[in-house]
Order: sequence, then structure tokens, then C-alpha cells
Amino acid sequence: QVQLIESGGGLAQAGGSLRLSCAASGRTSYTDAMGWFRQAPGKEREFVAAKRWSGGSEYSDSVKGRFSISRDKTNPTVYLQMNSLKPEDTAVYYCNAVVRGRGWMNTWGQGTQVTVSS
Repeated sequence: QVQLIESGGGLAQAGGSLRLSCAASGRTSYTDAMGWFRQAPGKEREFVAAKRWSGGSEYSDSVKGRFSISRDKTNPTVYLQMNSLKPEDTAVYYCNAVVRGRGWMNTWGQGTQVTVSS
């Protein structure tokens, strides 16, 4: 089992920046990647970004060029640096992990709220 704890959300103005953190614990050696999803009010949860341990990152088109995902291998923690924030980035952001042979976990944490004002 892998446990994930998100932090770092808050309120930002349009054009501003926030940095989210996701700390993993438990059987992290069984993961191949970690990433971020978000869910805005009244909308379905959507993919934001992912970092693969083998190298490479993926981003949704809506955040490409503005968000950056990185990893601290010593901890294991994944960060999401969000720049040039837009009001449409307002959502609850959730961290998740790809478990080897299984894909994204089907359990979610509490997430962290990001609110961007115009």
C-alpha cells in the first residue's frame, strides 16, 4: 500500500504561482510514477501531470508550459510548480501513484485546494 499526502495549496492571483507537494510513504518501491489530478466544482477529475521514474514527464494540454512536475528521489516526494495561474486552474488537486502492473491507484487522498482569483 502506498500512502500519499498532498500539501501546498492556497489562494493565488491570476498570473501568480503556487507549489504543491506530495509526500509518499509505504511501498513506494512498487511505484513507477507519480502524478497530479484535479477536480473543479461540477466537473470530473482530470489528469494534470505525471513524472515517470524511468524519465520523462507528461502534462495535459491545459497546463503545458505553465506547470512543472519534479521529484525528490531522497524523500520520495513529488512537486508541482504552478506558474502563470489562471482562474480556470481553480480546483482540488490530488496526488496519485502508478503501481507497477496495476496503473493508477483507485484510492484518493483529501487533496489540496487551489483557488486562483482574477
